[in-house]
Amino acid sequence: MCDFTLGHMRRLLGPILLTVALATTATLTGCTATGGETGAITTAASTARDIDLARFDTADEWRTGRAAGATVVDDRLRFDSPVGTRRYNGHRYEVARWDSPWIAPGFSFTELIASWSAATPGASWIEVRVRGRSAGTGGSRTSWDVLGRWARGDKRIQRSSVSGQTDDGTSVAVDTWRTTGLASYQLRVVLLRGAGGGARPSLDLTTAMASALPSTAGATSTPGPGRGIVLPVPRYSQMVHTGHYPEWGGGGEAWCSPTSTSMVLGYYDALPRPRTYRWVAGEHTDPWVDHAARMTYDHTYDGTGNWPFTTAYAAPLAGKAFVTRLRSLREAERFIAAGIPLVVSVAFGRGELDGTPISASNGHLLVISGFRQNGDVVVNDPASSTRAGVRRTYGRDQFEKVWLEASGGLAYVIHDQAHPLPSSPGNW
Repeated sequence: MCDFTLGHMRRLLGPILLTVALATTATLTGCTATGGETGAITTAASTARDIDLARFDTADEWRTGRAAGATVVDDRLRFDSPVGTRRYNGHRYEVARWDSPWIAPGFSFTELIASWSAATPGASWIEVRVRGRSAGTGGSRTSWDVLGRWARGDKRIQRSSVSGQTDDGTSVAVDTWRTTGLASYQLRVVLLRGAGGGARPSLDLTTAMASALPSTAGATSTPGPGRGIVLPVPRYSQMVHTGHYPEWGGGGEAWCSPTSTSMVLGYYDALPRPRTYRWVAGEHTDPWVDHAARMTYDHTYDGTGNWPFTTAYAAPLAGKAFVTRLRSLREAERFIAAGIPLVVSVAFGRGELDGTPISASNGHLLVISGFRQNGDVVVNDPASSTRAGVRRTYGRDQFEKVWLEASGGLAYVIHDQAHPLPSSPGNW
């Protein structure tokens, strides 16, 4: 029911997977709306939910890495002077780059998702890469893999993921880097601008979320600080966009991610300015959703479900945005108590999530807007055919299971200055 990438799908084959070795695989179908990719999901046999997020946001954090041709100005990493050139799609670009320090999350991680907030004026764009290192003294290093080529607009380059890259025991599944278990990793951000031009692409934030997760959700979490809080998130339906702009996914079933993200931006009064979506046909309802679909579209994957492309779109509008995983609804409640709604990904079969507007989904994004006093989850589900049906309540036990087992507790965290993050246990 949504434009979903393979990197999102952890839908596993049941408890039997707990008996197999560390790098278990299961084959799953992505979102049927756009024929999303299918492939292997790596899971950990342990019951621990190991998640760690590294964040580069302040001047001091940027300076822990090594820059070549880039400099830090007012907490942003900015293109300063070229250190080389590169040809891409028939055009020549000047290049600067930044490498993070080696980051050890403290466990053997099997997946990594990077996210970023960047400005790409004129003929400029960025490329994000990662490499890993095995444990032990002198651990072997993998080659650099590309996690995404990105620009805020689509007039100069086409945003694209680079799936595959299976040369050294690691692989990229659209937006997710998979390993059989590595001890540390290093990010590289390449900043590119048209040769001879004066554009200065820059980054406000870069994060990397590493994880090693069990195949099952475990016991349902007990209700916590979010009980009885429901945030006034506006309601938008993805289904009213059915048939819109086939070149960017065609609306309807394919647009759960841009619709959910737009609801959160609307909550912060941070939707894009009307002049940016003047190109949308005048009769279209909620034209900012059409705009969000275009601005998050992955031209290689052919869909709007790329996680970091979506948070990169939302970040400059709201203030900050990144991708992470949460361990339970108890952690999600901490965000609700702080006034921060979450976009999360779920997948479910018939009878696994009562009260939904659809009977089953291989992958779907919706907004956690709050919690009932008994701990049940209040959501804005864009799969409703009308705005009136978007607000729904799902049982805590069912919802937590289809969230943790489908996507490992994946969430878009989007917030503004008025809503700072709650204290973190290490995964945000």
